[in-house]
Amino acid sequence: MSPLSYSAVLLAAGRSTRMGEDKALLTVGDLPLWRRQWAVLARAGVGEILLSARPDQKWVPDKIRVVCDAKSDAGPMAGITAALAWTKHSHLLVLAVDLPTMEAAWFAELMKLCAPGVGAVGRQTGFFEPLAAIYPRELLGAAEAALSIGDYSLQHFITSAGAAMRHREISKGESLWFENWNEPGDNLTTNEH
Repeated sequence: MSPLSYSAVLLAAGRSTRMGEDKALLTVGDLPLWRRQWAVLARAGVGEILLSARPDQKWVPDKIRVVCDAKSDAGPMAGITAALAWTKHSHLLVLAVDLPTMEAAWFAELMKLCAPGVGAVGRQTGFFEPLAAIYPRELLGAAEAALSIGDYSLQHFITSAGAAMRHREISKGESLWFENWNEPGDNLTTNEH
C-alpha cells in the first residue's frame, strides 16, 4: 500500500455576484477571508496549496501557484478538475473560500477515511458537502468527463464516484463549520467574534 500524500486547493474563482464583491476579500477579524482559509489548509498538513482563481483577480499574490478553471462558467467542478490535473499528490483537499468557520480538524477527520484511490466527504441532511472534502487523484478522468458533457453537479459527481468517495455524517457540532457566506449580511455574525 502506497503512502497517502495531500495537496490542497482553495476555491476562490467564483464571481460573487450575490455578494456584490469578491468574497475572498471579505474580512474575518483582521484577515482577508482567503488568507484565513489558506491558514486552515496549511494547518491540515498538506504538501502544497494551490489557489483556484480567475486571471482578473488582481489581489492574488505573485508567489502563489494559481490554477485556472478547466472550463469557464462551470462552477466549483472546474476548479477541482484543474487542481486534480495539476497535483502530483495522491489526494486533494478542497476548501471553498466562503466557508469562514471551517477548521483544519475537519480535514483531519476526513483523512482517517482516505485510502489509496479513495477520498472522503461529509454529508448532512442527505446532501454531501463537496466544498470541504478530499478527492483522490484517480477521479481526474471522471471529473474531466463530467465537465465535457456539462454535468457540473458535485452531488452527482460524488454519488457516481461510488466506493472512491467514502462519506461520514456531519455531527451537530461540526455543522457549524459549514456556515457559508453568499449574500451581504451573511458575514455579520462571524466578523463580530
